[in-house]
Amino acid sequence: MPRERSLRRRATIHDVAAEAGISRGTVSRVLNNEPYVSEGARRAVEAAVAKVGYVRNSAARNLVTQKSRAVALIVHEPHSLVLDDPNIGNILIGTNAVLSEADHQMVTLIVDSQRDSDRVVEYLRGGFVDGAIILSARTGDSISEAIAELRLPASFVGHPPDAPDIPYIGIDNRAAAESIVTRLVETGRRRIGMLATGLDRDSGQDRLAGFRAALGDRFDGDLVVRHPFYSYGAGVEGMTELLERAPDVDGVFAASDAVAAGAMDVLHRRGIRIPEDIGIVGFDDSSWALRCVPPLSTVRQPAETLGRRAAEQVLSQLAGVAATEPGILLSTEIVWRDSA
Repeated sequence: MPRERSLRRRATIHDVAAEAGISRGTVSRVLNNEPYVSEGARRAVEAAVAKVGYVRNSAARNLVTQKSRAVALIVHEPHSLVLDDPNIGNILIGTNAVLSEADHQMVTLIVDSQRDSDRVVEYLRGGFVDGAIILSARTGDSISEAIAELRLPASFVGHPPDAPDIPYIGIDNRAAAESIVTRLVETGRRRIGMLATGLDRDSGQDRLAGFRAALGDRFDGDLVVRHPFYSYGAGVEGMTELLERAPDVDGVFAASDAVAAGAMDVLHRRGIRIPEDIGIVGFDDSSWALRCVPPLSTVRQPAETLGRRAAEQVLSQLAGVAATEPGILLSTEIVWRDSA
């Protein structure tokens, strides 16, 4: 026996007006929270909305206003790293908090391949978001170029050297790296290597530059091991290679806490004492730093605040307020623990 399936008709603003016994215009003013509506009318509309099950059709409203009230958070990282990196999570939390307070939706777009880049560019061209925040953009990023072409309100977290003229929020990675490596040198280390990651973006390049500046004439390029990603696996592979190149290394600067954690596990497995035999420092002061044994000396960067400020930059542009300065650098601090 065939079964009939009926779909419930979506309640409209006309249904609300009929139930409340007032005009459609008054209902619209109540729903849009406009002034000059009596308290009695407001209560009647609210009761009618609840009774007929009216839900505002945001898509239809957006067609009229030409606004989506959505902002894209574009993350240029492998999927596995997005889930594993506390900094990305904290930036996401900060971004979402500000957008939520402003009644905007955050749309997270993860870019893990050229196919992803092409898809995101087409998505942005489709007008599905009003603005964008770009995290971990690489040199020669086609998404950044598309955003500039579209004149989409946007903000970088970080600042690629070839970036279009788009506002950014970041930290002074070079100065922070130089400060913590200088302190590592002051502990008496003589052969200091670096596990350098993320060199296709400004943060990785600047941290390597800071490492080099801190060492000066003592810098040895053979003691720099490179890897694409800020990941635990990069620390494992990098520390293994560094020990093969220089068994007498006695200090290590890891470009992130996750990288440092992987390096420290290699040292523990080989019976190399931290900090007696090798002192090691990281960067971020993420949850990785406190998981390490001993706890990791590192640079604290305000990840959640970076996300908040980036969202504020985009919302200001959406409100028609031009940026007063091209970029903002937030302060960092060294957190010295027992690993060095």
